[in-house]
Amino acid sequence: MSKTCMTEEELIDRCLQLNEKAQEELYNLYSSKMMGVTLRYVKTFEEAQDVLQDGFIKVFDKLDTYTREGSFEGWIRRIIVNTALDYLRKVKHEKFHVDVDEVNYFLADQTIILESMAAEDLLQIIQSLPVGYQTVFNLYAIEGYTHKEIGEQLGVSENTSKSQYSRAKLFLQKKLDEINTI
Repeated sequence: MSKTCMTEEELIDRCLQLNEKAQEELYNLYSSKMMGVTLRYVKTFEEAQDVLQDGFIKVFDKLDTYTREGSFEGWIRRIIVNTALDYLRKVKHEKFHVDVDEVNYFLADQTIILESMAAEDLLQIIQSLPVGYQTVFNLYAIEGYTHKEIGEQLGVSENTSKSQYSRAKLFLQKKLDEINTI
């Protein structure tokens, strides 16, 4: 971890004692990974920083509820994801549902070689999705939530979640096809 070489358990214990150095170490240990999570949900780096900061405030506020069962990083990730979803609900700068007519779908039969793309390029493509598609895609394909869980989190039906995911995949396929033809 840092020069103090605290175990995860010791780090958690010290954070629970409101030790600022331990809190800073915990933040430094997980912030870059969690920034990657927030960037999958919001459009700008500045929004991601805000979500990350709010998320870590919640991590420290709720640290006493961590049961020390399962992955600590997974526990933090769940808080960060929920914070991002709360942010999206709060700002609603784009509508959650996009009419099918607003997106042109063109499925290509050719295979696209994703290995040749940089992670930043893929992130940009995911961020180009309409907010509803992007949120469901991230929750299902990346975070591993079920459509039932997504529906409960977002206040939509399970079928709406499935539909949004399907449309997101088609939208991504179209974007990837465009890149492949350039």
